Amino acid sequence: MYIPNFPTPEKRITEFEKLGFGMFIHYGLYSQVAKGEWIYWMTDRNMEEYKKLADTFTAENFNAEELVLAAKRGGCKYVNLTTRHHEGFSLYDTRGLCDFNSLNAPSKRDLVLEFVEACNKHDMVPFLYHTTLDWYQESFENNFDEYLEYLRASVEVLCRNYGKIGGFFFDGNWIKPKADWKLDELYGTIRKYQPDAIIINNTGLHALGRMGHPEIDSVTFEQNNAHPIDRDGMSKYLAAETCMTMNTHWGYAENDFNYKSPSDLIRSLCTCRTAGANYLLNVSPDKKGALPEYQKMLLSLVGDWINTYSEAVYNVEPMYYPNNPGSCSTVKTVISRDKKAVYFYVFDLGKIGDKNVTVDGKYAGIIGFSNFNYPVEKIEWLDSGEELSFTQGDDTSLSVNFTGHKYGYDYSVRIAKAYLK
Repeated sequence: MYIPNFPTPEKRITEFEKLGFGMFIHYGLYSQVAKGEWIYWMTDRNMEEYKKLADTFTAENFNAEELVLAAKRGGCKYVNLTTRHHEGFSLYDTRGLCDFNSLNAPSKRDLVLEFVEACNKHDMVPFLYHTTLDWYQESFENNFDEYLEYLRASVEVLCRNYGKIGGFFFDGNWIKPKADWKLDELYGTIRKYQPDAIIINNTGLHALGRMGHPEIDSVTFEQNNAHPIDRDGMSKYLAAETCMTMNTHWGYAENDFNYKSPSDLIRSLCTCRTAGANYLLNVSPDKKGALPEYQKMLLSLVGDWINTYSEAVYNVEPMYYPNNPGSCSTVKTVISRDKKAVYFYVFDLGKIGDKNVTVDGKYAGIIGFSNFNYPVEKIEWLDSGEELSFTQGDDTSLSVNFTGHKYGYDYSVRIAKAYLK
């Protein structure tokens, strides 16, 4: 039997994978316009007019602690805040690098400092998003080397003045794919001041899962479910992260009613975790910085689901890939990091009950798996403790009878635990 040659992950990457679920926060000047974070680029691109939004940026309802607690209620273990988005406006004290920031706006606040303090207070890991694309800085187009030094110095400010940071998430290199971004200097700054920080550089919508610079710790899947990474023979173990919106915009868009359902979010989380990826779910504070109530409720319902299945969400890893045993279109699997249990994520499970009222769900019954090289002692639903009947042959086959939801229940994705001998 072929044994995959997986590289040993560095500690910071293992700890990142264990976090499992994070909350993304997109907030900036664009939030006041309430038409999404790319509104400047999508309209007349008049920066002289656009930058006047800083004159009315009060952030009066931006409460970092409430945002962090909403993330915690939703089952998130880390939170990622946009410290500066493509519009070039910073939510932190840039220490004289540029006056286009929240300290010089009517808010007169360092929102990044408030955010990091709230994360530390409530045992959440702070991540910092930082754009590499900048519409405000003329040097981005006119003197790229000068701009890159400004970018590097900006990141150094974040590295040196906000305590321990869990990770940095960059975004924008895809706009100049052939340029020399001097990543050795940028990432070297992080390694110098924040050696344990995860480094991510989003490859955008069109290069999902693409590998990058050697210092990168995680590949990205923007607005797409992650696919399992074949790490066999890699020189470095890389994590994976999917970032997704709740509707169709990252920044607040008051006329975007195309929200996903709680079931959609749960299914995306489960698909990510069974592929070995973290799930980073975006929220978008409104014009004055408050989190819309519906977004709070979505997070809360996901949190209720996670409370039921938490042991199968965080400290787990995917089964061996590409020969991934115990998976099919209806059931996907992960294994606990101590190798003492396998968890079956069962999608589209039908209901048990009168045919006149039990609607939805496509499956309840026996599913067989091949290449299941783990001896099983017992299998039970995590939510109820109900034992499931199974048979396991000498040829590494396994068949499990996944009973349906009882009337009054529907977990969207239901998880069973197989205790290994």
